[in-house]
Amino acid sequence: MACSKFPSPKDAGNLDSKPSPSTQMMFYVYIIRNKGTGEIYIGYTDNLERRMKEHKTKNPELIYYEAYKSKIDAQNRERKLKQRGQSIRWLKGRIKYSLEA
Repeated sequence: MACSKFPSPKDAGNLDSKPSPSTQMMFYVYIIRNKGTGEIYIGYTDNLERRMKEHKTKNPELIYYEAYKSKIDAQNRERKLKQRGQSIRWLKGRIKYSLEA
């Protein structure tokens, strides 16, 4: 019997199977920059595309994002970046050239 890493079509409707990675909800921590003023904004969302549209009055440019499976992890990361100067300084150092572009 051949072994396959992909489920057979007859198993596709199996309710016991885990959802595929493409169907799992993700949570995002993001950094955008206002193209006009250069102001940086840090946020978190479960829908990055929608959130960028909501920020349209800020004339946003997506600079950086991180994706998490856990909402709590994303919220904690956003909080750290907003409250701890060292965390955001370290991240800005990592993405220095993206911020300058």
